[in-house]
Amino acid sequence: MRCRRRRRPVGRVRCTAGCLAGALVLASGCGLTSGSPMVDDVSPGSIGQGEPLKGARLTVTSKSFTENLILGAMMGIALQAAGADVLDRTGIQGSIGSREAIRNGDADAMYEYTGTAWITYQGNSEPITDPRGQWEAVRDADVRNGVTWLPPSRLNNTYALAMNQANFKKYRTRTLSEVAALSESDPAAVTLCVEGEFANRADGLPGMQKAYGMDVPASRITQMDTGIIYTETAKGSCTYGEVFTTDGRIKSMNLVVMEDDKKFFPNYNAAPVVNTRTFEKWPAIADVIDPVTAKLDNTVAQDLNAKVDVDGEDPHQVALDWMKEQGFVK
Repeated sequence: MRCRRRRRPVGRVRCTAGCLAGALVLASGCGLTSGSPMVDDVSPGSIGQGEPLKGARLTVTSKSFTENLILGAMMGIALQAAGADVLDRTGIQGSIGSREAIRNGDADAMYEYTGTAWITYQGNSEPITDPRGQWEAVRDADVRNGVTWLPPSRLNNTYALAMNQANFKKYRTRTLSEVAALSESDPAAVTLCVEGEFANRADGLPGMQKAYGMDVPASRITQMDTGIIYTETAKGSCTYGEVFTTDGRIKSMNLVVMEDDKKFFPNYNAAPVVNTRTFEKWPAIADVIDPVTAKLDNTVAQDLNAKVDVDGEDPHQVALDWMKEQGFVK
């Protein structure tokens, strides 16, 4: 039986030490003991011409939240079009299970996030503000782990604060610096809805307040589950809500996202990672996947995530429809 957790809408699992330990147990005890073949009826479009992966038997994995399920399906569909037989082991609980599967060869490829690798897997505390530099750093560090990083996308699923249209018209803040200024000039105006984890992480609320010189009292900060944050922010129950920048509900609820003008939040750019032994045997994986990655940005992610989290569509079907619309496969 495949280990799954309830799908969390478009976010990332940001594990604490306890979470990591638990996830390692899951990875060893459950994660990749089963799967099912991907059997999409696809042929090469703009990718996979000549079926350079003919004869390859590849396992694709992903985490269990919406966006990563979609990305995992895209990858599997692309590899199929290039001639590979693909085993679907997407939907692994947490981050560590899928990561360990790539590292130890139980799975061959997935889409991972640069910030997750840098902070969670590689143990760094300070993010690199330049997205390309962040990717290069995780790429170089993972050579010793037998993990190969392919070029990253512009899709950056990181933290942000957002507000509804009514509050935007009232306060006119566009950046986190302006939110900080508002919290000083009109303290009662700034109320926050955030997750419990974000409220306590160094790369979350405490670090953000320190970086921006913001001092929002605890009485004006409400902790709640992710999904509730979006609805409460849209209703105006709080002036600003913590969001993930690629969440489809930002667009569907017409929220205004504050610019992180001091580049505090880590970059979480999605990029393909491949088991190095697999990549050495099948280097054409890069030629197949790179064009797909190059098309991914926050707008694409918001649209596709909304199809699942707002409209209730199946992540794999959403991925397949998009791959055909883009002409990648037929």
